[in-house]
Amino acid sequence: MAVKSLEELFVHELSDIYSAEKQLTRALPKLARASSEPQLKQAFESHLEETNGQVERIDKIVEQLDLRLKRIKCAAMEGLVEEGKEIIDAVEEGTLRDAALIAGAQKVEHYEIAAYGTLAALAKELGYDEVLPLILDTLKEEKSAGEKLSKLAEQRVNKSAAGRRASAESESGREVRH
Repeated sequence: MAVKSLEELFVHELSDIYSAEKQLTRALPKLARASSEPQLKQAFESHLEETNGQVERIDKIVEQLDLRLKRIKCAAMEGLVEEGKEIIDAVEEGTLRDAALIAGAQKVEHYEIAAYGTLAALAKELGYDEVLPLILDTLKEEKSAGEKLSKLAEQRVNKSAAGRRASAESESGREVRH
């Protein structure tokens, strides 16, 4: 990555998150199919719709600023997507897998929040006022997605996964401590 100016850094970061979002559009349907909790399945499906809209916003930014994105692959998202595949393969279907999928999805959301926060700061510094609202809209969506996942984990999925573990341990004669 030979970046020599703030403008080039902005293009690099925008190219990176564009790759990340495209990878996510392919991963989210798999996560939805692997979910047993209907609300989690719906969260992944609705985030897919949002992600498609976020890709369109990046296209608008590129058009409005007359930029040319670099053809790069976001290594961070590639790793996060791979972690999701590992969860699907390693954890039996049910609430424990759902809890693990939420944990993985939270990592994705936090990465995206960091990426869009950085882009917003760079856009402000560069005076890209015409595209800043597009970036901030996406940042708001990413934060909201993270909050929804946290709420789902805390109010439903984690409790259910913990209850099943406690039930299984008590059936096997092990003492369950809280």
